[in-house]
Amino acid sequence: MASWVLSECGVRPLPRVYTRPRTRLMGLSETGCCVRKPDLINLSTLFASGGRARDWGLKVSAPLRLAFVEEENNEKKINGVGEEGGFDPGAPPPFKLADVRAAIPKHCWVKDPWRSMSYVVRDVVVVFGLAAAAAYLNNWVVWPLYWAAQGTMFWALFVLGHDCGHGSFSNDHKLNSVVGHILHSSILVPYHGWRISHRTHHQNHGHVENDESWHPLSEKIFRSLDGVTRLLRFTVPFPMLAYPAYLWSRSPGKTGSHFDPNSDLFVPSERKDVITSTACWTAMVALLVGLSFAMGPLEVLKLYGVPYWIFVMWLDFVTYLHHHGHDDKLPWYRGKEWSYLRGGLTTLDRDYGWINNIHHDIGTHVIHHLFPQIPHYHLIEATKATKPVLGKYYREPEKSWPLPFHLIGALFKSMKKDHYVSDTGDVVYYQTDPELK
Repeated sequence: MASWVLSECGVRPLPRVYTRPRTRLMGLSETGCCVRKPDLINLSTLFASGGRARDWGLKVSAPLRLAFVEEENNEKKINGVGEEGGFDPGAPPPFKLADVRAAIPKHCWVKDPWRSMSYVVRDVVVVFGLAAAAAYLNNWVVWPLYWAAQGTMFWALFVLGHDCGHGSFSNDHKLNSVVGHILHSSILVPYHGWRISHRTHHQNHGHVENDESWHPLSEKIFRSLDGVTRLLRFTVPFPMLAYPAYLWSRSPGKTGSHFDPNSDLFVPSERKDVITSTACWTAMVALLVGLSFAMGPLEVLKLYGVPYWIFVMWLDFVTYLHHHGHDDKLPWYRGKEWSYLRGGLTTLDRDYGWINNIHHDIGTHVIHHLFPQIPHYHLIEATKATKPVLGKYYREPEKSWPLPFHLIGALFKSMKKDHYVSDTGDVVYYQTDPELK
């Protein structure tokens, strides 16, 4: 096609190619407006078609940045969204959930209760063995090692109880409930209360408002937080100690408690289950109080209290990084743009080195989120089988050293920049508060 035309002033080039947002500006404010990654549109083509062009855009929220091509030869990212012409993580995938399911070998869906129970026996033996060894040695060189090891084992017990909650432990509902109550009550987690809210998390993963755990704060809620709360929410290690508070009062912007059968977390038919779990949790607290009188509070603190907080840190650390901290910005959804598949594809797999086996491969998180019925001991094989289908929507985890110290950097990086999302837009990305950063 010719690139020059005659005009009254002589020969001049055709109009330049400009960038334009794929959707209308929405919610313009001092902090920006809602735009999507720009498309290229040739004005000469536009004029030739009578000035009509279809708007194929999604409603995407990102800071205001409408740049011309000549001003930016290297297309800079809009709020971390991928470069022009590259992979767009917020675009609908070219495959369906059924395609992913079909790629998983049939035997990966089979639940073996004996195999599941073998992991329970293994972990319980290790827990009691560590406690006995630490109490026998009773040495201040040994205690820190014990706390790290036992806290990790408490986290492993939680993961097995988590499998009971999903029904991936076995097909026997009663067995799942009994084992789940024993494991979770022993580490002060209300089994049914947590199970129900965690189900909500899976059913709404990746949804800004409806997701249950570690969902982003909207800008309105973020701005409404007092300075101290805002600082604690994004300053390590405080967010890594948040789980007990979450059980009592949920996340900012949400109400209810995992211990209250009348909480809006639950429907009336679930209240008996919640009462049962709260009673089991109370019994465990009473046992710890009794042991404090029998053994002394310092011994209980050393044997149980400190490992409990290590467990809490593991839980918050792992669950946060399954939904945050990737080098590329990942989308969150609202409205019609959200779907179960698109929300699940925003989750991340993580490699924890030696810890992978200890905490039952919970790092293979993408397939777990899409198909929580798959037992943990089949997740690695299922993930490998689905990679050709997922393509770039699967983000290969960074390989870990024996211990996953590399993930500490990912945590700090995310806390510094992933602060809130826009109040408007159906596909939104995390934005940064410069003052908090």
